[in-house]
Amino acid sequence: MNAPRRGFDQQEFATRTAAAQTKMAETGMAGILLTTEPDVRYFSGFHTLFWQSPTRPWFLFIPATGKPIAIIPEIGADLMRRTWVTDIRTWGAPAPKDDGIGLLTDLLAPLASRGETVGLMKGHETHLRMPLGDYERLLAGLNGLKITDATEIVRGLRMVKSEAEIEKLTYICAIGSRTFEQVPEIAREGQPLEDVFRSFRREGLAQGADDVPYLVGGADTGGYHDVISPPSRRPLARGDVLMLDTGSNWDGYFCDFDRNWAIGRADDASRRAYDVLWRATEAGIAAARPGATCRELFQAMQKVITELDDQGGDVGRLGHGLGMQLTEWPSHTSWDTTEITENMVLTLEPSLGYGDGRVMVHEENIVIRASGAELLTKRAAPELPII
Repeated sequence: MNAPRRGFDQQEFATRTAAAQTKMAETGMAGILLTTEPDVRYFSGFHTLFWQSPTRPWFLFIPATGKPIAIIPEIGADLMRRTWVTDIRTWGAPAPKDDGIGLLTDLLAPLASRGETVGLMKGHETHLRMPLGDYERLLAGLNGLKITDATEIVRGLRMVKSEAEIEKLTYICAIGSRTFEQVPEIAREGQPLEDVFRSFRREGLAQGADDVPYLVGGADTGGYHDVISPPSRRPLARGDVLMLDTGSNWDGYFCDFDRNWAIGRADDASRRAYDVLWRATEAGIAAARPGATCRELFQAMQKVITELDDQGGDVGRLGHGLGMQLTEWPSHTSWDTTEITENMVLTLEPSLGYGDGRVMVHEENIVIRASGAELLTKRAAPELPII
């Protein structure tokens, strides 16, 4: 497919903001203060790698009506002016004695004087991303301001993607799929796992990814033992099972899926584990329909997994949301009753334990349509591939 246009039309951000403001009115919020990169970007279009530095805080305020207001370090002013945001208030940062707190106080003081309520992200999978001392000083200077949790509003909006977002996600998933297809050309017996990782990253960039910031995996005789360790210099050996799991990125949107291969040959235990996970994923795809819940997706996959592993690997969840972050809401768990709706983009990630401490993970990315799940990734082979 051809690359989508980078960025979004201003109407995309206007629609997101208006939807948030409608929800705010229903709950009595006078505004929402956002402090993290994906939330600021979601409502403004402000996209920069400068968030990698912890030195400066960044703020975006969604008022009850009108456009968002940016309170940001001066170094970001030029880029923010290229977004749809027009009210941009800056300070020279870093300034530990007043890193934007004075500007925030000026903005929020009228709301505090009226005893208004402002939302902040307080829920699971959120964080403040400003010094706690600054936050305490801010509230101390805003006597009368009430703080409430805005997580449900922002989470509800971000879980359901627009068609423009889905187009970007489809594109990066296609890039990831093409990259995985090249693994038999870049991985071979005798090659250190560390070198496989480097080669995969280079291939991802060559296929069109902006970045491959997330790449994990493992390889060992008859199967790997964990999926989060850095790669070692151990050479791939005949009988190994190799897994790579990538979070490649294009225009700020992620794919997140993995693939497994056997090196030279595969033992029966690994073949069976792969078959169970492939069929568990099929069960997840079939269950992923509007109106189902994440719990039901979990149960559909877990039912197949228990053919081999009655603990399901005990990883806590079997997939999650996907978008501007590698992992987003919701989670496919036994406790998550989030209803699946059209235009959610999700991962299906069944896993299991087998043999002597070995594990295997299988992952695909899907978008929910009215008729059910539509694959964004090229489906993995039904049998464990051998390199």
